[in-house]
Amino acid sequence: MKDLSYMGDKYRIKVVIVEDDGTIRQGYHYLINTSDACMVVGSYPSAEEALKRISIDNPDVVLLDIGLPGISGIEAIPKIKKAVRDVQIIMLTVYESEDCLFNALSKGAAGFMTKNTDAGKVIESIIEVMDGGGPMSMKIARMVISSFQKNDDSPLSKRETQILEHIAEGKSRGRIANELFIDLETVKTHVKNIYFKLNVHSRADAISAAKRNKFI
Repeated sequence: MKDLSYMGDKYRIKVVIVEDDGTIRQGYHYLINTSDACMVVGSYPSAEEALKRISIDNPDVVLLDIGLPGISGIEAIPKIKKAVRDVQIIMLTVYESEDCLFNALSKGAAGFMTKNTDAGKVIESIIEVMDGGGPMSMKIARMVISSFQKNDDSPLSKRETQILEHIAEGKSRGRIANELFIDLETVKTHVKNIYFKLNVHSRADAISAAKRNKFI
């Protein structure tokens, strides 16, 4: 059970900031502490420093920079969640990256914001994540939506796309043949055609090209 922090009779959300840029870290610290809804209980320049005390800080929410020196923000997510039960983590970044976004979310991040997010929105996001929401800046939200929209101009046939999706999941050609009820030689032919159409020569390059162009 988390210890409650109060200002008068009002509960204040306990926040830890993990950000290596001192100016940005201090800016968040000031912003959060001027809010009646939140309070900073810890502020650290690295994941290593934060992990030494985060169980003592016992935050409700962690604002976690992705591009930290040493242990990266993404690597720190499971370590923080192991140290503090039920903590909510909002990732901070200066750039939008689809790979970083989904990697962070898959490890347990609850929200994702760019560092130029409006000050008021930062506080709203902290409150929102405590209410069970998944706050994201507008650019990040658009990226998520876009990632689910496949390219209608894909050169791959429906069957080739299906096979490439299985390949991207790490399945062998034999397993793909069994699951799709086709023979192994047919799978090999489709793979050969996939490589030709995408102008690649390996499984990794095929997956990379397909994801980059939203064919899968």
